[in-house]
Amino acid sequence: MSVTTQPKIQLHIGDPGITLMHRAGIAGLWMTLEQLQQEYPEPSTRAGKISWSLAPRSISLDWEGEDFEVLDWLFKQSFQISEEGLISLTGLKPSKMDLQTRVTVHRGMRGTFVQHPSAFKSAGEQTQSLQIDEDSPEIVVRYKKAASYAHQNFAKNLCDKKGKLHQKPISIAGWMNPGAAVRHVAFSSQTGLQETPQRVLALLFAPVACQYFLLSSRLREKRAQYALIVPEVTDLEKYTRRRRMFANFGYKNFCASSLGDAGLKFLTYETTMELASKTKIERCQVVILGTVAWSSQQRTRTDIENVAINDKIFRNYKISQNELSDRVVEGSSGNFVARSFAREIIADNLAQNRSWFHGISDKAGSQELFQRLAYEGGGLYQMVQKVEWDNERQQIFVKACHEALRKIYAQVYDRTKEGEYAQIERERERIRTGLGRCKNAETFRQFITDFWSRAGRISVLQDSWPDLLPLITSKEHWKEARDLALLALASYRNPNSNKPSSESEDEEEVFN
Repeated sequence: MSVTTQPKIQLHIGDPGITLMHRAGIAGLWMTLEQLQQEYPEPSTRAGKISWSLAPRSISLDWEGEDFEVLDWLFKQSFQISEEGLISLTGLKPSKMDLQTRVTVHRGMRGTFVQHPSAFKSAGEQTQSLQIDEDSPEIVVRYKKAASYAHQNFAKNLCDKKGKLHQKPISIAGWMNPGAAVRHVAFSSQTGLQETPQRVLALLFAPVACQYFLLSSRLREKRAQYALIVPEVTDLEKYTRRRRMFANFGYKNFCASSLGDAGLKFLTYETTMELASKTKIERCQVVILGTVAWSSQQRTRTDIENVAINDKIFRNYKISQNELSDRVVEGSSGNFVARSFAREIIADNLAQNRSWFHGISDKAGSQELFQRLAYEGGGLYQMVQKVEWDNERQQIFVKACHEALRKIYAQVYDRTKEGEYAQIERERERIRTGLGRCKNAETFRQFITDFWSRAGRISVLQDSWPDLLPLITSKEHWKEARDLALLALASYRNPNSNKPSSESEDEEEVFN
């Protein structure tokens, strides 16, 4: 009578109690084992004759001999270092990736999983010149080369002194799960993070399946420097195919403006690929890491949010990408990828399933931020024309404000004497500050009626007055109307005005 032995390790994405990070880790292990199967097709060529079974929702591993020897071999094969000193994840098929993408993986891991000195040993600094676009100047990126990192030598943490796999839960370091946190630091021994060895193994491979973005936020500044995308994995085989679509994701795609921008960029990227309909991911978790005043030496988790997508969000976000795109800018301290401030606001709103212009008067209310928003007025104007609005009256309201601005600016030109400079910027600033003083429904109603009356006859307003009346008179909608008014002011492109030639200051590049 034969006896069936249980595999050494079994992992299933449907196991109770596991998180999105665990599922991502199982997917990362699945991807890695599939690649190792090609490099070491026969179990006899592997330590302990380790073998595995890969199913769409589960993984089983078995081996002979000492546990430590087998796991140490597995980790050293899975987590390597390239000739350029870059972290090289076998599950991503690094030999098929271009230099730009390999740099993004390295910098992404350095900014999230292995940022702490205990998890990463540096071999000095390195620079690489990257050609982002054919028509753009090169940018130079700097990074710390890897001498070693924690994943390579993690077998000793999973095994006891005799080389046997631990059977009880073990404590894990925070770098293994950036989305988690100790509840009470003063009582970390009682409330620290503990996992079974099998689930620790899953977390170890999460970096393979996750995606990374380098952030440059105008609203959150240093509190948002990196975004770690944790996918919602429901099928290991399908997700493996999808993740490898990012084989040449490129440095420019590695850059994002905000949490929402990173999450939506990840969720919508594969829709341009051949396998999109079969591998579509509709939800992910975004973990934001940045520096805070009480912990300036390393990046900590400053935000975490689940981002979902539907057809309307997808369409509007794609329009924002097309009309408010990033670009390579020549700066005083080197070339860099300049992110869109307008898209930062829009993407965060879409990610939270709010109107794409929601809160714009608060977020861009200062003179400096409004000027940055108005710098992208051409793209915002195209957004006004192309997006799917919540209701028609919102777009009509903006068009009415555009018509009013055209007539008010024409009045300014009529009053300008020959040889003088038309004070359009001064008039625009006067309107902006007037909007900023609107703190309730009554003060906004006074502002908007005065604004429209100064313009004289507004055909859009006359044709649609009954539709616009709720935005003007209702106490529920005055903030929405104020946002629309500021959007109209920023997106109006006066053909006679001088467009600024460049942004006022460089964006700071994060160095790892």
